[in-house]
Parts: sequence; C-alpha cells; structure tokens
Amino acid sequence: MTSGPAIVLIAPDHPDEMLAGFARYVQEYDVRVTGSCVEALVTTRDILVAGGTVALVASESVLPDAEVLHCFAKLREKVPTARRLIAAHWDRFLTDAPALRSAMARGEFDAFLLMPRGTRDEEFHYAVTELLSDWGATVPDPEVVSVKIISPVRDGLTLAIRDFFDRMGLPNRQWEPDSDAGRYVLDLWDGEPVYPLVTTTDHRVIQPTSVRDVARAVYGEPTAIDVEQVVDLAVVGGGPAGLAAAVYAASEGLSTIVLEAEAIGGQAGTSSMIRNYLGFPRGISGMRLAQRARNQALRFGTRFFAGQVVEELRVGGDEPHVLCTDTGEVRARAVLISSGVAYRKLRVEPLEELVGLGVHYGAAMSAAREMEGRDVFVVGGGNSAGQAAVHLARFARSVTIVVRRPDLAETMSSYLVDEIDLNRRISVRPSSRVVDGGGDGRLEWLEIAEVEGGSERVEAGGLFLLLGAEPHCEWLPDVVAKDADGFVLTGRDVPKERWVDGLPPANLATSVPGVFAAGDVRAGSMKRVASATGEGASVVSLVHAHLGAGTA
Repeated sequence: MTSGPAIVLIAPDHPDEMLAGFARYVQEYDVRVTGSCVEALVTTRDILVAGGTVALVASESVLPDAEVLHCFAKLREKVPTARRLIAAHWDRFLTDAPALRSAMARGEFDAFLLMPRGTRDEEFHYAVTELLSDWGATVPDPEVVSVKIISPVRDGLTLAIRDFFDRMGLPNRQWEPDSDAGRYVLDLWDGEPVYPLVTTTDHRVIQPTSVRDVARAVYGEPTAIDVEQVVDLAVVGGGPAGLAAAVYAASEGLSTIVLEAEAIGGQAGTSSMIRNYLGFPRGISGMRLAQRARNQALRFGTRFFAGQVVEELRVGGDEPHVLCTDTGEVRARAVLISSGVAYRKLRVEPLEELVGLGVHYGAAMSAAREMEGRDVFVVGGGNSAGQAAVHLARFARSVTIVVRRPDLAETMSSYLVDEIDLNRRISVRPSSRVVDGGGDGRLEWLEIAEVEGGSERVEAGGLFLLLGAEPHCEWLPDVVAKDADGFVLTGRDVPKERWVDGLPPANLATSVPGVFAAGDVRAGSMKRVASATGEGASVVSLVHAHLGAGTA
C-alpha cells in the first residue's frame, strides 16, 4: 500500500468491480475500499490523523446507511479539497441519473459516471484523471515542480509570483533558503541573494522585483521579433477573446502574436471552475481552459509574450499600426484590442495598503491555499465572486460574500447560487459593504456597514475583491472611439461622424480601420467567457477582409 494521497472507495454492493476499476491507481495512490458511509468517514479521519490527505472519493449511488449526497456533504466537511465521484452500477445508472445529475448541477458532487466494466475503460479513466488533475492544482506543495521559488517569507511579491505560475499552469513550490532546494538554487546564484529567487523553466536563476520580470524571463519580450517584420495580427490581451482570435487567425495562415500584461488567460484564468462552458460537462478551470487554448494557438504558430504592458498604439493609416511597450515595438497590419478589464478599486486606504498581505484583487488562486483555518470575505456579486467563494471554501474555515444588492440572484448564474446555498462554509451578507479594515502587517479585521445603517467589526484572515469592471484603455489614442466609461465602441455604436462614407464599421470594428475590439473591453459585450470566445473567433473574418482590402 502506497503512502501517497488517498482515494477512498465506497462500494457496499460491488467492491470487486469498483476496486478493479481503480487498479491502475494503486501504485501512486493509497486506495482504500469501504462498505458504508460511516466506514468511509472513519477511514477518512484515520488518513487525516496520520498526516495524509484524500484526493478523491468515489461511491456507488446507493449506500446502506446514508443517502449518498448526505454522505458526500459529511465528507466535504472533513476534506473539502477532495473531488467527489459517483460511479453507479450499470443496473442503476439510468434509474439514478435524473436526480443525481440535478444534484451535480448544484455542485453537490463533481462527476456521475458508469461504474467501469474493466481495467481499460478509458472514458471512465479520462474523467478520473481530470478530477485528480484538478485536485492536484489545489495542492500547496506539488510533487512535480517546473519552477522553484526560494524565499524565507510569504510576502506580497512571492504570493503574486506563485499566483502567476498557477494561472500559467506551471507547477511551482516555495522553499526556505536553508532547505535542500534552497541551497541548490543558492549555489547557482552568483552574488548576494535578495529574495525571492526564482528558477526558470530553462534552469536559470533570476532575482525578480515584479511579476513582469518573471513573465519576461519565462516567455520572452517583443524585442525578440525582427524589427523589419510586420505581422498580420497583433492581439493585445491573452484572455478568452484574444486566445480565440489567435487560434483562428494562426490556423488560417495569418502571422499572429499575443501581448499580455499579466498571465495568459486574463481574469478568466483565475476562475477555479467554469461549469457552464460549452463542451465541458464536468466543468473546467479557467487556468486549464486558457492553457489548452494557448497550446492550441502555439501549435498553429502564434507567438506569445507575457508581462508586456502596451503603452501606446500609433495608428498607421496607410502604414502598419505600431504597438509600443517599454521593451520594444510591434508593427501589425491589424490589431485586436482584447485587453479586458480590471477589478474596480475598493478605495478604502487602510485596505489598499494591505494588498498582497491578506487583501487581494481577483481570485488570487495561490492565496486561497494560504487561507486554511481563516475567516475569509469575498466582495462582489458576479460569477467571478461566486466561483472564488466556492474555491476558497475548500480551504477557509468560513467564507462570507458581501454584496450591496439584497441577494445574488440578479447578478450571478443560478447554478452558482445553488452551489453557494448548499455549501455550509459559505454565507451571504446582503445589502452590505466593506468600509474599513486593518491589521499589524497583514489583514486582521474588517468593518462591514449595512446599506440601511449600522456597522460591525469582524475578524478577517482574507479579503478578496471582485468589484466589477474598469477597462484597460488608457493606452489608446483618442481616434479610437470610447464610451463615457472608457469601453471601446464598435459597429453602429461608433458615433456617426466617425463613419466612413456614411457606413458604420463592422460589428467588432472600431472607428479606426484595421483596429478591432472583442471581449470585456468592448462596449456592450456580455462579460462572459463564452461570449468573449465567440467574439474573438468572429473577428478573424473581419481581419481577413481588412487585409484583403489593403492588398486589392
């Protein structure tokens, strides 16, 4: 029996079939077979007491001593990070499917599958390995590490670097300088170390002062492009819209580059689990969706440059457009603006001073692991806030969603509202706002005010702010039309005085020929991952038309 992470099987009626289905995992996981809910709870307790962890619980659909969903709820209280799978016997699969699939949609468990009929039931194992992969992304110290971070403290910069690597899908781990890994990295470093030190994927050691330093060291700079080269399409922003445009443009033979200020995937890359994205019935994390899209675009020849803040667009007229960064310029026949949005600032000064020290804008996936045993607050009522709360509940003692509206139903998808209602670690504080907070070196308390008056001071170990959208458009010239809130106007929304020959631009075209906009940065967009992806794909036909007109 291995001492690795455990897989707990609950198989009262078909233990041999269930164990046979998990035979291939015995070498790497501690596979335990139990016959009831009570036995599974006792086994899980024993694993945790011995210092182990549970990666996955797989159960038959009917148990002798409890309803399976009730059993899963009890198990989630003990091991909230474990993935939960129901493997129904073929005699019961169709009978149990309607009720259990409804429960799965509410987030009560992760997958409903037919019990494997042999050791090589690859459809079953595809689902299991997906679940184990998602679980592995939540482990603070993964066994397989692509990059090492050496630092004696977990300060704001170190957490930000870990968050960047998490969003890029690069397994990472932090070590103390006096550890074996720390001494190994220090031996490679020439000079007095200033922490953190980071190893790159090509085994160099760097001493970053920002996340951008890390991104550039790992993924390169625009100066790597030949200054004489003019690309067909330059995409500003590597979120869902930019990634979709990159895939379709490069697959159709257009030379394409993507400039991303932070991590590939944008805000969507911080989503712990997107359950309503077409084609992923068990859901997919934003990181994995972005990672797959990036790999797909790379396969077709797209070049990516992370950590690149575009500071200016010089409109080319009859010449190529020029995108300027602090490390170089990129010339392109067509430009897609898909730079997304930033979360609005809370503008409570004592809390702004604690950003990175318990206070985080966005989901901050790596920071979630630091919340174990803490009381955490999430401010925001959109899907991103709901997904963050569900993810944080895997680690935190409690999660409170603070929202100005009377409830979440108006701004959050129904499936997330249902999942939040069922999670005992999550509560909602409606008609409220955070007005103050502080702590000695990191967040320790918040003051929450009711909309109708009165306030309360509460202990807080973490604050995650997902407050709505402000566009990244300060770098655009005035010739690119924007609305009063700074979002880019396209199509018929462009003021008539800027139409060419009395005709409006195409739906995703801006007021400047050859410059397009898609995703959250575009005025009137839906602000959803799927719609941003659709816009990014759709813009490629407009790019072709523009390039064709330019060579006619």
